Amino acid sequence: MTDDNAREPHDVRAFFGARAANWDAKFPEDAPAFAKGVAELGLQEGDRVLDAGCGTGRALPGLREAVGARGTVLGADLTPEMLQTAVRAGHERCAALLLADVMRLPLRDAVLDAVFAAGLITHLADPAAGMAELARVVRPGGRLALFHPIGRAALAARKGRPLTPDDLRAEPNLRPLLADSGWDLVRYVDEDSRYLALAVRQG
Repeated sequence: MTDDNAREPHDVRAFFGARAANWDAKFPEDAPAFAKGVAELGLQEGDRVLDAGCGTGRALPGLREAVGARGTVLGADLTPEMLQTAVRAGHERCAALLLADVMRLPLRDAVLDAVFAAGLITHLADPAAGMAELARVVRPGGRLALFHPIGRAALAARKGRPLTPDDLRAEPNLRPLLADSGWDLVRYVDEDSRYLALAVRQG
Protein backbone atom coordinates (compact mmCIF):
# COMPACT_ATOMS: atom_id res chain seq x y z
CA MET A 1 0.00 0.00 0.00
CA THR A 2 1.31 3.39 -0.84
CA ASP A 3 -1.41 5.95 -0.22
CA ASP A 4 -2.14 7.56 3.14
CA ASN A 5 -5.77 8.61 3.02
CA ALA A 6 -7.21 5.98 5.39
CA ARG A 7 -6.47 4.61 8.85
CA GLU A 8 -9.34 2.59 10.28
CA PRO A 9 -9.39 -0.99 8.88
CA HIS A 10 -12.79 -0.61 7.18
CA ASP A 11 -11.65 2.67 5.61
CA VAL A 12 -8.43 1.08 4.39
CA ARG A 13 -10.33 -1.84 2.86
CA ALA A 14 -12.80 0.50 1.17
CA PHE A 15 -10.10 2.83 -0.16
CA PHE A 16 -7.84 0.13 -1.60
CA GLY A 17 -10.62 -2.23 -2.59
CA ALA A 18 -11.99 0.36 -4.99
CA ARG A 19 -8.54 0.95 -6.51
CA ALA A 20 -7.00 -2.54 -6.51
CA ALA A 21 -7.66 -3.47 -10.14
CA ASN A 22 -5.82 -0.44 -11.52
CA TRP A 23 -3.26 0.10 -8.77
CA ASP A 24 -0.18 -1.25 -10.56
CA ALA A 25 -1.09 0.50 -13.81
CA LYS A 26 -1.33 3.79 -11.91
CA PHE A 27 2.25 3.51 -10.61
CA PRO A 28 4.22 1.56 -13.25
CA GLU A 29 7.46 3.46 -12.59
CA ASP A 30 7.76 2.16 -9.01
CA ALA A 31 9.28 -1.24 -9.84
CA PRO A 32 12.98 -0.23 -9.68
CA ALA A 33 12.47 1.46 -6.33
CA PHE A 34 10.78 -1.65 -4.94
CA ALA A 35 13.74 -3.76 -6.06
CA LYS A 36 16.16 -1.43 -4.27
CA GLY A 37 14.01 -1.43 -1.15
CA VAL A 38 13.97 -5.23 -1.02
CA ALA A 39 17.75 -5.31 -1.51
CA GLU A 40 18.22 -3.02 1.51
CA LEU A 41 16.81 -5.73 3.79
CA GLY A 42 19.94 -7.81 3.23
CA LEU A 43 18.03 -11.07 3.06
CA GLN A 44 19.89 -14.36 2.96
CA GLU A 45 18.94 -17.62 1.28
CA GLY A 46 16.59 -19.53 3.54
CA ASP A 47 15.31 -16.47 5.44
CA ARG A 48 11.67 -16.08 6.47
CA VAL A 49 10.19 -12.73 5.43
CA LEU A 50 6.81 -11.04 5.56
CA ASP A 51 5.53 -8.34 3.20
CA ALA A 52 3.23 -6.52 5.63
CA GLY A 53 0.44 -4.75 3.76
CA CYS A 54 1.58 -6.44 0.56
CA GLY A 55 -1.16 -4.93 -1.60
CA THR A 56 -0.89 -6.21 -5.16
CA GLY A 57 2.34 -8.01 -4.34
CA ARG A 58 4.88 -5.88 -6.16
CA ALA A 59 7.63 -6.74 -3.67
CA LEU A 60 6.93 -10.47 -3.54
CA PRO A 61 8.99 -11.61 -6.58
CA GLY A 62 12.04 -9.74 -5.29
CA LEU A 63 11.60 -11.16 -1.80
CA ARG A 64 11.32 -14.69 -3.21
CA GLU A 65 14.43 -14.21 -5.31
CA ALA A 66 16.34 -12.98 -2.25
CA VAL A 67 15.44 -15.89 0.06
CA GLY A 68 15.53 -18.61 -2.59
CA ALA A 69 13.55 -21.83 -2.77
CA ARG A 70 14.43 -22.76 0.83
CA GLY A 71 13.13 -19.47 2.21
CA THR A 72 9.64 -18.50 3.27
CA VAL A 73 7.78 -15.49 1.85
CA LEU A 74 4.45 -14.37 3.27
CA GLY A 75 2.28 -11.55 1.98
CA ALA A 76 -0.38 -10.17 4.33
CA ASP A 77 -3.06 -7.64 3.47
CA LEU A 78 -6.52 -6.89 4.84
CA THR A 79 -8.03 -5.91 1.48
CA PRO A 80 -9.36 -8.95 -0.43
CA GLU A 81 -9.35 -7.10 -3.75
CA MET A 82 -5.65 -6.32 -3.42
CA LEU A 83 -4.85 -9.99 -2.80
CA GLN A 84 -7.05 -11.00 -5.74
CA THR A 85 -5.04 -8.63 -7.95
CA ALA A 86 -1.83 -10.20 -6.61
CA VAL A 87 -3.14 -13.64 -7.56
CA ARG A 88 -4.08 -12.47 -11.06
CA ALA A 89 -0.51 -11.21 -11.42
CA GLY A 90 0.80 -14.65 -10.47
CA HIS A 91 2.36 -13.57 -7.21
CA GLU A 92 0.88 -16.49 -5.28
CA ARG A 93 3.68 -18.50 -6.89
CA CYS A 94 6.16 -16.34 -4.95
CA ALA A 95 4.50 -16.27 -1.55
CA ALA A 96 1.78 -17.55 0.71
CA LEU A 97 -0.88 -14.83 0.71
CA LEU A 98 -2.74 -14.11 3.94
CA LEU A 99 -5.94 -12.11 4.33
CA ALA A 100 -4.92 -10.59 7.66
CA ASP A 101 -4.66 -7.35 9.59
CA VAL A 102 -1.01 -6.66 10.42
CA MET A 103 -2.19 -5.39 13.81
CA ARG A 104 -3.10 -9.01 14.66
CA LEU A 105 -0.91 -11.34 12.67
CA PRO A 106 -1.68 -15.09 12.75
CA LEU A 107 1.99 -15.89 13.37
CA ARG A 108 4.02 -17.21 16.29
CA ASP A 109 6.45 -15.03 18.22
CA ALA A 110 9.92 -14.52 16.69
CA VAL A 111 9.14 -16.70 13.65
CA LEU A 112 10.45 -14.28 11.00
CA ASP A 113 13.85 -12.93 10.01
CA ALA A 114 12.56 -9.76 8.37
CA VAL A 115 9.56 -7.62 7.43
CA PHE A 116 9.14 -5.42 4.37
CA ALA A 117 6.39 -2.79 4.66
CA ALA A 118 5.60 -0.44 1.78
CA GLY A 119 3.53 2.58 2.73
CA LEU A 120 2.13 0.75 5.74
CA ILE A 121 2.74 2.85 8.82
CA THR A 122 0.49 5.77 7.93
CA HIS A 123 -2.45 3.40 7.41
CA LEU A 124 -2.36 2.00 10.93
CA ALA A 125 -4.91 3.25 13.43
CA ASP A 126 -2.26 2.79 16.13
CA PRO A 127 1.20 2.91 14.47
CA ALA A 128 3.09 2.16 17.69
CA ALA A 129 1.00 -0.95 18.35
CA GLY A 130 1.43 -2.00 14.72
CA MET A 131 5.20 -1.71 14.93
CA ALA A 132 5.14 -3.66 18.20
CA GLU A 133 3.14 -6.42 16.53
CA LEU A 134 5.73 -6.63 13.76
CA ALA A 135 8.44 -6.76 16.42
CA ARG A 136 6.62 -9.64 18.11
CA VAL A 137 6.84 -11.87 15.05
CA VAL A 138 10.50 -11.07 14.22
CA ARG A 139 13.45 -12.65 15.97
CA PRO A 140 15.93 -10.47 17.90
CA GLY A 141 18.37 -9.02 15.38
CA GLY A 142 15.85 -9.36 12.57
CA ARG A 143 15.16 -6.46 10.24
CA LEU A 144 12.33 -4.14 9.24
CA ALA A 145 12.20 -1.99 6.12
CA LEU A 146 9.60 0.77 6.07
CA PHE A 147 9.55 1.75 2.43
CA HIS A 148 7.89 4.02 -0.09
CA PRO A 149 8.86 4.29 -3.79
CA ILE A 150 9.08 8.08 -3.52
CA GLY A 151 10.16 10.32 -0.65
CA ARG A 152 8.02 12.37 1.70
CA ALA A 153 8.38 15.65 -0.19
CA ALA A 154 7.61 14.07 -3.56
CA LEU A 155 4.60 12.27 -2.12
CA ALA A 156 3.29 15.47 -0.53
CA ALA A 157 3.70 17.29 -3.84
CA ARG A 158 1.85 14.51 -5.65
CA LYS A 159 -1.06 14.97 -3.27
CA GLY A 160 -0.89 18.76 -3.25
CA ARG A 161 -0.16 18.86 0.48
CA PRO A 162 2.61 20.55 2.48
CA LEU A 163 5.04 18.59 4.62
CA THR A 164 4.27 19.13 8.29
CA PRO A 165 6.46 18.71 11.39
CA ASP A 166 4.12 16.04 12.80
CA ASP A 167 4.63 13.72 9.80
CA LEU A 168 5.01 10.28 11.36
CA ARG A 169 7.62 9.27 8.76
CA ALA A 170 9.97 12.15 9.62
CA GLU A 171 13.06 10.79 11.34
CA PRO A 172 12.63 12.77 14.63
CA ASN A 173 9.13 11.29 15.00
CA LEU A 174 9.81 7.82 13.66
CA ARG A 175 12.97 7.01 15.65
CA PRO A 176 11.39 7.20 19.13
CA LEU A 177 8.21 5.45 17.95
CA LEU A 178 10.24 2.53 16.66
CA ALA A 179 12.45 2.45 19.77
CA ASP A 180 9.40 2.22 22.01
CA SER A 181 7.99 -0.56 19.80
CA GLY A 182 11.01 -2.88 19.88
CA TRP A 183 13.09 -1.56 16.98
CA ASP A 184 16.34 0.39 16.59
CA LEU A 185 16.44 2.64 13.53
CA VAL A 186 19.79 2.05 11.81
CA ARG A 187 19.35 3.74 8.43
CA TYR A 188 17.10 6.52 7.18
CA VAL A 189 16.82 7.69 3.57
CA ASP A 190 14.30 10.28 2.40
CA GLU A 191 14.93 11.46 -1.14
CA ASP A 192 12.71 12.11 -4.13
CA SER A 193 13.33 8.65 -5.60
CA ARG A 194 12.61 6.63 -2.44
CA TYR A 195 11.90 6.55 1.27
CA LEU A 196 13.51 3.91 3.47
CA ALA A 197 13.69 3.46 7.22
CA LEU A 198 15.68 0.35 8.10
CA ALA A 199 15.42 -0.94 11.67
CA VAL A 200 16.75 -3.89 13.66
CA ARG A 201 14.73 -5.88 16.21
CA GLN A 202 15.90 -5.20 19.74
CA GLY A 203 16.86 -7.97 22.13
